[in-house]
Amino acid sequence: MQILISNTSELPNVAKSLLAFAGEQKFFIFEGDMGAGKTTFIKSLCETLGVEDVVSSPTFSIVNEYESEFGTIYHFDFYRLKILREAYDIGYEEYFYSGNYCFIEWPSKVEELMPETYIKVQISVTDDERRLFEFLSISN
Repeated sequence: MQILISNTSELPNVAKSLLAFAGEQKFFIFEGDMGAGKTTFIKSLCETLGVEDVVSSPTFSIVNEYESEFGTIYHFDFYRLKILREAYDIGYEEYFYSGNYCFIEWPSKVEELMPETYIKVQISVTDDERRLFEFLSISN
């Protein structure tokens, strides 16, 4: 599935489309260049799921937790991960296999730890304002 948007006011509709596309799947990876809008989209996705907390990038903490009407949401940013052992140290298994929503930025850093099935969200910058969102259901 692909969705092209012209401004951030369209993100809530993209979030609703993603959740409909995902169905029961709750593990999502987000890929895109630095500044493509991964965290901004995750903020919109969290708002769509009813999160009232401030949603921010977990770049320094690696994982942020938010409460929603659908349970806990885990938001990871593995950009600063230097070695895979750091993912083990935070107890990634308890998060990844919790049955709760998991949103993963920079998933390439933990690729070998990811579950077999997940939703991949690719965000591409087409020009200054426009973004292309591609949703793929992955099953290894």
